[in-house]
Amino acid sequence: MKYFKYLISGLLFIFGLTIINQAQTTEIKLDKNSGEIIWKGKKVTGKEHHGTISIKEGTLAVEDGELKNINVTIDMTTISNQDIEDKSSKKKLEGHLRSDDFFHVEKYTEAHFKSTSVVKSSKRNKYYIEGDLTIKGTTHPVEFDANFNTDKKSYVGSADITFDRSKYNIRYGSDSFFDDLGDNMIYDDIELNIELSDKL
Repeated sequence: MKYFKYLISGLLFIFGLTIINQAQTTEIKLDKNSGEIIWKGKKVTGKEHHGTISIKEGTLAVEDGELKNINVTIDMTTISNQDIEDKSSKKKLEGHLRSDDFFHVEKYTEAHFKSTSVVKSSKRNKYYIEGDLTIKGTTHPVEFDANFNTDKKSYVGSADITFDRSKYNIRYGSDSFFDDLGDNMIYDDIELNIELSDKL
């Protein structure tokens, strides 16, 4: 009889711990309203262009207020330019970015990022993140620093990511594929600034 009581008490204790652990883990859903991704590309001449891309969907896993995992899908059909004022030139650049010269959006409508490691820094709200970035059906690892803070009502996050477009077969104007480009050369590094903010 005593053994039975101990068994029941032990099961209740384990069950209680399970409930507590579940309550401490939160999955934050992301969508196009969760934040903004700003891209920036530069030519060898110093000229640069920038614009935005929208988040399609994703999740942030948070445990005890700390970021633990990231999984994001980016809607490449939303890529746009923000620095060109002339409507015709703006439309031309956006069409070029969507073409096979760059991101081939008709075939590859989405890009993805999935974290493989999220490490909390000793500095408040700072993280070091490693993960896999998939663009045009090709996946390569990336790493970056990020900020993230959350409470029971809202969250904010930011990160700056730089990736080498030549690894994803984005060839146009790249000296990784073509010689003697001169002033037409576009640097392989593309910068992404990600800002997240929303209410829970």
